[in-house]
Amino acid sequence: MNHKQIKLNINEFMDKVKSMEKGHKLDLSSDEDLSIAIMNLISMEEHFFFSYNKTKDTKYLDLLNEIREIRKSALKRIIKEYEGENWCISKHLLASSMRFMEVGTKSLTKGDKNDAANLFQKSYQLYSLFWGLNLGLVTDKNIKHQDTNEVSFISEEKKESVSIFAKLGEVVQKAIDCCKE
Repeated sequence: MNHKQIKLNINEFMDKVKSMEKGHKLDLSSDEDLSIAIMNLISMEEHFFFSYNKTKDTKYLDLLNEIREIRKSALKRIIKEYEGENWCISKHLLASSMRFMEVGTKSLTKGDKNDAANLFQKSYQLYSLFWGLNLGLVTDKNIKHQDTNEVSFISEEKKESVSIFAKLGEVVQKAIDCCKE
């Protein structure tokens, strides 16, 4: 991808962001709540998996299957259109985000605020990437792969390379306002 193509793709990305900000601001607070519920459903699936393997009681398999169906139904409300592996990627982004959040909370409880902050940052980056994918902000057309395997794009305002996670975090903060009723 040449510099001109990258600049065009970045402009498309920024146009999408601006359309969210100008008069067409998204109220995704319900979807944000739903995404957190989905995280917890995934955790429940994991607990039923481990409970079955510890006890060999098949009731845990039945419960796992029921929770899985609820989770799939809820995920369909957020992920309306998907191609390739986007469905599974989205599920795993939410699951990983939740796990980093839980480990961060345990670090915080132990008094290790630095470790907690680091884990919370990773959790938020994964969560932002989930929204970036599902709001159509992240595609193979608008990201740049650095030689260091870092994904970024060139900021038009600052004329510098900006981490895709930093930009997505900014977009998620602007687009999702959990305090809207």
